[in-house]
Amino acid sequence: MKLKKILRAALFIAAVSVAAVSCKSGEKKDAEIKAAVEEKMKASPDMAGVAVAVKDAVVTLTGEVKDAATKTATETAASSTTDVKSVTNNCTVAPPPPPVPASVTTMLDDATQQKVKDGMKDIKGVTYEFVGEKVVLTGEVTKADRMKIMQMLAAAKAKSDVSKLMDKK
Repeated sequence: MKLKKILRAALFIAAVSVAAVSCKSGEKKDAEIKAAVEEKMKASPDMAGVAVAVKDAVVTLTGEVKDAATKTATETAASSTTDVKSVTNNCTVAPPPPPVPASVTTMLDDATQQKVKDGMKDIKGVTYEFVGEKVVLTGEVTKADRMKIMQMLAAAKAKSDVSKLMDKK
């Protein structure tokens, strides 16, 4: 009876030892896989920001990549690594950069612009700029100067935005 108990205890200890050794070797294997995948990620500048985690030979990728092609490439690189069972790709694709605003150029011809410049040279307190098809006026004017400006714009046949032009009090 004692012999059976001793044998059972010995078998139990052996089983626990084997389980502990296999867990440690699994952790070692995961660390090797992680190092190999990270090395592949570092080889490409587009993949350099991708984080790698490995658990039981399953690779999880996280981070932001520049486009869908790079996301696919990270998954391919990880899955082609020796001993990888599967890959979970949680990488996100960066949003595209905002569009660059087109530079505002005027569509007013040179002659019209010159008429406006000549008409505005004696009027103080008012600034103007040519935006698209319009002359945009800003500042404070007397009622008499406002009348001159409106007549000059009409004579030049220039569209205008006078919404920021205020009357002096």
